[in-house]
Amino acid sequence: MKPIIDYRLYLVTDRSQSRGRSNVEVVTAAIDGGVCCVQLREKDCSTRQFLREARELMALLQPRNIPLIINDRLDIALAVGAAGVHLGQNDLPLREARRLGGDRLIIGVSAESIEDAIAAEAEGADYLGLSPVFATATKKDHAPPLGLNGVAAIRARTGLPLVAIGGINAGNGAAVLAAGADGIAVVSAIVAAADPTHAARELHRLCRPDSRLP
Repeated sequence: MKPIIDYRLYLVTDRSQSRGRSNVEVVTAAIDGGVCCVQLREKDCSTRQFLREARELMALLQPRNIPLIINDRLDIALAVGAAGVHLGQNDLPLREARRLGGDRLIIGVSAESIEDAIAAEAEGADYLGLSPVFATATKKDHAPPLGLNGVAAIRARTGLPLVAIGGINAGNGAAVLAAGADGIAVVSAIVAAADPTHAARELHRLCRPDSRLP
Protein backbone atom coordinates (compact mmCIF):
# COMPACT_ATOMS: atom_id res chain seq x y z
CA MET A 1 0.00 0.00 0.00
CA LYS A 2 1.28 3.46 -0.91
CA PRO A 3 1.86 5.94 1.90
CA ILE A 4 -0.46 8.93 2.13
CA ILE A 5 1.63 12.03 1.61
CA ASP A 6 0.99 15.58 2.73
CA TYR A 7 2.50 17.67 -0.06
CA ARG A 8 1.69 21.11 1.33
CA LEU A 9 5.24 22.13 2.28
CA TYR A 10 7.83 20.07 0.44
CA LEU A 11 11.56 20.62 1.05
CA VAL A 12 14.18 19.81 -1.60
CA THR A 13 17.70 19.56 -0.22
CA ASP A 14 20.77 21.29 -1.66
CA ARG A 15 23.97 21.06 0.35
CA SER A 16 25.61 23.71 -1.85
CA GLN A 17 23.26 26.33 -0.34
CA SER A 18 23.17 25.09 3.24
CA ARG A 19 25.83 27.40 4.78
CA GLY A 20 28.00 24.41 5.63
CA ARG A 21 25.24 22.62 7.49
CA SER A 22 24.53 18.94 6.83
CA ASN A 23 21.33 17.73 5.25
CA VAL A 24 20.31 16.27 8.60
CA GLU A 25 20.83 19.62 10.35
CA VAL A 26 18.81 21.55 7.78
CA VAL A 27 16.03 18.98 7.55
CA THR A 28 15.74 18.68 11.34
CA ALA A 29 15.28 22.42 11.62
CA ALA A 30 12.87 22.52 8.66
CA ILE A 31 10.53 19.82 9.96
CA ASP A 32 10.41 21.66 13.29
CA GLY A 33 8.96 24.52 11.24
CA GLY A 34 6.31 22.43 9.51
CA VAL A 35 7.88 20.77 6.45
CA CYS A 36 5.67 17.79 5.54
CA CYS A 37 7.73 16.00 2.89
CA VAL A 38 11.46 15.92 2.04
CA GLN A 39 13.19 15.23 -1.26
CA LEU A 40 16.86 14.33 -1.18
CA ARG A 41 18.54 15.79 -4.24
CA GLU A 42 22.24 15.08 -4.79
CA LYS A 43 23.73 16.01 -8.15
CA ASP A 44 27.44 16.01 -7.37
CA CYS A 45 28.30 13.08 -5.15
CA SER A 46 29.13 9.41 -5.49
CA THR A 47 26.48 6.72 -5.28
CA ARG A 48 27.85 5.60 -1.91
CA GLN A 49 27.69 9.09 -0.48
CA PHE A 50 24.15 9.51 -1.83
CA LEU A 51 23.23 6.24 -0.12
CA ARG A 52 24.71 7.45 3.20
CA GLU A 53 22.81 10.72 2.97
CA ALA A 54 19.58 8.85 2.23
CA ARG A 55 20.05 6.47 5.16
CA GLU A 56 20.71 9.34 7.54
CA LEU A 57 17.55 11.12 6.45
CA MET A 58 15.49 7.93 6.66
CA ALA A 59 16.66 7.47 10.25
CA LEU A 60 15.52 11.02 11.01
CA LEU A 61 12.23 11.06 9.10
CA GLN A 62 10.79 7.58 9.43
CA PRO A 63 10.09 7.79 13.19
CA ARG A 64 8.30 11.10 12.53
CA ASN A 65 6.17 9.65 9.70
CA ILE A 66 7.55 12.20 7.25
CA PRO A 67 8.10 10.73 3.78
CA LEU A 68 11.45 10.81 2.03
CA ILE A 69 11.44 11.15 -1.76
CA ILE A 70 14.66 10.50 -3.69
CA ASN A 71 15.44 12.67 -6.68
CA ASP A 72 16.23 10.77 -9.89
CA ARG A 73 17.77 7.67 -8.32
CA LEU A 74 15.35 4.75 -8.16
CA ASP A 75 18.15 2.47 -6.97
CA ILE A 76 18.76 4.65 -3.90
CA ALA A 77 15.04 4.91 -3.16
CA LEU A 78 14.67 1.13 -3.22
CA ALA A 79 17.86 0.51 -1.26
CA VAL A 80 16.75 2.63 1.70
CA GLY A 81 13.03 1.93 1.53
CA ALA A 82 12.13 5.54 0.76
CA ALA A 83 8.51 6.50 0.21
CA GLY A 84 9.14 7.43 -3.38
CA VAL A 85 11.22 8.77 -6.22
CA HIS A 86 10.93 11.98 -8.23
CA LEU A 87 11.71 11.81 -11.94
CA GLY A 88 12.58 14.60 -14.33
CA GLN A 89 11.74 14.63 -18.02
CA ASN A 90 15.15 13.17 -18.90
CA ASP A 91 15.29 10.54 -16.14
CA LEU A 92 14.21 6.90 -16.11
CA PRO A 93 10.81 6.63 -17.83
CA LEU A 94 7.91 6.43 -15.42
CA ARG A 95 6.69 3.06 -16.73
CA GLU A 96 10.12 1.51 -16.12
CA ALA A 97 10.30 3.01 -12.64
CA ARG A 98 6.88 1.57 -11.85
CA ARG A 99 7.84 -1.85 -13.18
CA LEU A 100 10.94 -1.91 -11.01
CA GLY A 101 9.54 -0.16 -7.95
CA GLY A 102 6.11 -1.72 -7.83
CA ASP A 103 2.83 -0.23 -6.74
CA ARG A 104 4.03 0.72 -3.25
CA LEU A 105 6.38 3.42 -4.51
CA ILE A 106 5.21 7.02 -4.84
CA ILE A 107 6.42 8.38 -8.18
CA GLY A 108 6.44 12.09 -8.83
CA VAL A 109 7.20 13.53 -12.24
CA SER A 110 8.38 17.00 -13.19
CA ALA A 111 5.99 18.75 -15.57
CA GLU A 112 7.17 21.75 -17.52
CA SER A 113 4.03 22.05 -19.66
CA ILE A 114 0.41 20.93 -19.95
CA GLU A 115 1.55 18.18 -22.30
CA ASP A 116 4.02 16.86 -19.73
CA ALA A 117 1.30 16.84 -17.07
CA ILE A 118 -1.22 14.99 -19.23
CA ALA A 119 1.35 12.38 -20.27
CA ALA A 120 2.54 11.80 -16.70
CA GLU A 121 -1.00 11.32 -15.43
CA ALA A 122 -1.78 8.88 -18.24
CA GLU A 123 1.32 6.85 -17.35
CA GLY A 124 0.42 6.61 -13.68
CA ALA A 125 2.27 9.39 -11.85
CA ASP A 126 1.20 9.93 -8.25
CA TYR A 127 1.89 13.66 -8.22
CA LEU A 128 3.33 16.34 -10.49
CA GLY A 129 6.16 18.73 -9.75
CA LEU A 130 5.36 21.90 -11.72
CA SER A 131 8.72 23.31 -12.68
CA PRO A 132 9.67 26.09 -12.71
CA VAL A 133 6.89 28.42 -11.65
CA PHE A 134 9.20 31.42 -11.47
CA ALA A 135 12.76 31.94 -12.68
CA THR A 136 15.28 30.40 -10.32
CA ALA A 137 19.05 30.17 -10.02
CA THR A 138 18.83 26.84 -8.18
CA LYS A 139 18.49 24.86 -11.42
CA LYS A 140 20.44 26.18 -14.39
CA ASP A 141 18.84 24.15 -17.19
CA HIS A 142 15.20 24.80 -16.46
CA ALA A 143 12.43 25.41 -18.99
CA PRO A 144 10.75 28.84 -19.33
CA PRO A 145 8.79 29.71 -16.17
CA LEU A 146 5.18 28.57 -16.09
CA GLY A 147 3.97 31.56 -14.10
CA LEU A 148 0.70 31.59 -12.21
CA ASN A 149 -1.30 31.21 -15.41
CA GLY A 150 0.62 28.05 -16.24
CA VAL A 151 -0.15 26.58 -12.83
CA ALA A 152 -3.84 27.36 -13.29
CA ALA A 153 -3.86 25.87 -16.79
CA ILE A 154 -2.35 22.58 -15.59
CA ARG A 155 -4.71 22.53 -12.61
CA ALA A 156 -7.63 22.65 -15.04
CA ARG A 157 -6.34 19.59 -16.92
CA THR A 158 -5.43 17.15 -14.13
CA GLY A 159 -6.72 15.83 -10.84
CA LEU A 160 -3.28 14.81 -9.59
CA PRO A 161 -1.70 16.60 -6.63
CA LEU A 162 0.37 19.53 -7.92
CA VAL A 163 3.56 20.56 -6.14
CA ALA A 164 4.93 23.82 -7.50
CA ILE A 165 8.65 24.59 -7.44
CA GLY A 166 10.95 27.30 -8.74
CA GLY A 167 11.53 30.69 -7.18
CA ILE A 168 8.86 30.20 -4.51
CA ASN A 169 9.15 31.99 -1.18
CA ALA A 170 7.01 33.46 1.59
CA GLY A 171 6.23 36.48 -0.58
CA ASN A 172 4.69 34.61 -3.52
CA GLY A 173 3.72 31.20 -2.12
CA ALA A 174 0.13 32.16 -1.36
CA ALA A 175 -0.43 33.25 -4.96
CA VAL A 176 0.93 29.93 -6.23
CA LEU A 177 -1.45 28.01 -3.99
CA ALA A 178 -4.35 30.23 -5.05
CA ALA A 179 -3.54 29.46 -8.68
CA GLY A 180 -4.22 25.78 -8.03
CA ALA A 181 -1.11 24.16 -6.55
CA ASP A 182 -1.72 21.74 -3.69
CA GLY A 183 1.73 22.28 -2.27
CA ILE A 184 4.84 24.38 -2.60
CA ALA A 185 8.33 22.93 -2.89
CA VAL A 186 11.24 25.09 -1.88
CA VAL A 187 15.01 24.86 -1.88
CA SER A 188 16.84 28.09 -1.10
CA ALA A 189 13.96 29.70 0.81
CA ILE A 190 14.62 27.18 3.59
CA VAL A 191 18.02 25.59 2.90
CA ALA A 192 19.86 28.91 2.57
CA ALA A 193 17.97 30.65 5.38
CA ALA A 194 19.85 31.69 8.49
CA ASP A 195 17.04 30.09 10.51
CA PRO A 196 15.45 27.21 8.53
CA THR A 197 12.86 26.60 11.25
CA HIS A 198 11.58 30.17 11.09
CA ALA A 199 11.65 30.13 7.28
CA ALA A 200 9.66 26.90 7.17
CA ARG A 201 7.17 28.21 9.71
CA GLU A 202 6.51 31.31 7.59
CA LEU A 203 5.88 29.17 4.53
CA HIS A 204 3.75 26.67 6.43
CA ARG A 205 1.36 29.47 7.43
CA LEU A 206 0.47 29.93 3.76
CA CYS A 207 -0.55 26.32 3.19
CA ARG A 208 -4.18 25.27 2.99
CA PRO A 209 -5.37 22.44 5.22
CA ASP A 210 -7.29 20.76 2.39
CA SER A 211 -4.56 19.67 -0.05
CA ARG A 212 -5.35 16.77 -2.37
CA LEU A 213 -3.97 13.42 -1.27
CA PRO A 214 -3.27 10.39 -3.44
